[in-house]
Amino acid sequence: MQYQRLGSTGLQVSRICLGCMSYGDPAWRAWVLDETAARPFFARALELGINFFDTADMYSLGRSEEITGRALGELARRDEVVIATKVFFPMSDDPNDRGLSKKHILASIDRSLQRLGTDYVDLYQIHRFDPHTPIEETLEALDTVVRAGKARYIGASSMYAWQFATMLHTAEQNGWARFVSMQNHYNLAYREEEREMIPFCVNEGIGLVPWSPLARGLLAGNRSRDTPTPTVRARTDDYSHRMYDQACDWDVVERAAEVAAARETPMAQVALAWLLAQPGVSAPIVGATKMEHLESAVRAVDVRLDDSELARLAEPYQPHTVRGH
Repeated sequence: MQYQRLGSTGLQVSRICLGCMSYGDPAWRAWVLDETAARPFFARALELGINFFDTADMYSLGRSEEITGRALGELARRDEVVIATKVFFPMSDDPNDRGLSKKHILASIDRSLQRLGTDYVDLYQIHRFDPHTPIEETLEALDTVVRAGKARYIGASSMYAWQFATMLHTAEQNGWARFVSMQNHYNLAYREEEREMIPFCVNEGIGLVPWSPLARGLLAGNRSRDTPTPTVRARTDDYSHRMYDQACDWDVVERAAEVAAARETPMAQVALAWLLAQPGVSAPIVGATKMEHLESAVRAVDVRLDDSELARLAEPYQPHTVRGH
């Protein structure tokens, strides 16, 4: 495993982050693994050198945090792992149990810590931008979380670059904690982030932690233009169908398959290697429900694509509407 600083911080994270949305309650999503099935993935991740684990309160409505916390609490020393979680999405029908209000953030961090079984998280992230709450209210609440020692760093997830720039500027004006990471939607099949968000983050020293680095399995080669839904997740993941529905997406998939075949490397490793080679990327978030997927992702860290391969992989891409915010 290789390690890299998260943006301009001193925090060293593994170049692969294990995404824990796949571990929780199968009743929440059909493809989610329960605690018994999930535990070996945490053990193997640690053996492979992964120290970075990402979850969210809304994954299985808290169950993912519980499973993540227990597994890491029993399998690793707390100081040896980097635990990230997120806040924003509804956790109940209560109108205040969602969004980025001060009330919700301060209540949510305490509930997340309780489920994770830890006194602090290393990275506390806003899961989306909240247009209904004043930016100042959100940022002051996050600063309170950091000053209370409940989070070491704060991060953000998908939003427009102007929104993120406004939040960074407002935090700086008020002397509040600064975002150190951006968890954005970025992969070979969706590259709209290259227009504004990624150059902005590189300039600001913000570490990129891309979600869906394999386009929800599209870039892993687990389906094709002719057979688009062969797996349980492909059949039941409506979100995936909305995200990747353009004919040109299959052109990208087929080009990745060509490059992978030429170098006799699994397609998923090629797609991850491309992402790891992009400016600003600290650690893609990889979900795994099969052990070979986790092990393959870790091997991608050692795959070095040359300039011609990088160019061939990038060539088929066509512009998309903005998705994932």
